[in-house]
Amino acid sequence: MQARLSPEGVMGLHLTLGVLFLTAATWVFAALAEGLATGEPLTVVDVRFSNWLHAHATSSLTVVMLLITNLHSTWGVIIMSLAMSVYLLVRRERHWVFTLLLTICGGMLLNVLLKNVFHRARPHFDNPILTLTSYGFPSGHTMMATVFYGTLCAFVISRVRGWHWRALAVVVAIILIALVGFSRIYLGVHYLSDVLGAMAEGSAWLALCLTAMETMRRRRLRNKREFVDR
Repeated sequence: MQARLSPEGVMGLHLTLGVLFLTAATWVFAALAEGLATGEPLTVVDVRFSNWLHAHATSSLTVVMLLITNLHSTWGVIIMSLAMSVYLLVRRERHWVFTLLLTICGGMLLNVLLKNVFHRARPHFDNPILTLTSYGFPSGHTMMATVFYGTLCAFVISRVRGWHWRALAVVVAIILIALVGFSRIYLGVHYLSDVLGAMAEGSAWLALCLTAMETMRRRRLRNKREFVDR
């Protein structure tokens, strides 16, 4: 138990927290998926919330939501990820480059797989703002925002020492992810549960990638120290 709660070591606190976060996020995703499959009240909330937003849409807010959603499209996230990768390479942070690319590329593939597993139709309106024909659950834009900003948040936390800066990084990441998710619901291409499911999916994948990469990094450092000691 002491080894599992230690901040140091290959199998220390990072692994314990990672497993706990992965388990919690996976449980939330499974609960949402079960709710959709059984037609629980969540589906009623989905329809009512989407209809209310559509009825209260304004032209100015629509422009803002379109800007947010287009910035976090597949190509948008790819461009931002490549730009961040260049920045990390310049700083010789190769570990974080691999981590970022793993979370983004793997997350995209996972999202496509889950969409084709659940086959959930998107919202339908007589006068839609946007019209998409692909499956809706879970939201791809929200999932990519979750893994992208989640990785950046983890990087910032690993580099700053003050708790207030770490808390600020977490709050900013949550706000950005929430904005992307809200834009998808507002534009009428996703239900609330699609967005919540994507956040849970992205969080689980992020926890898995961050934990695995950090464990590998610590193992390499331990092996290097043992080699030097010899």
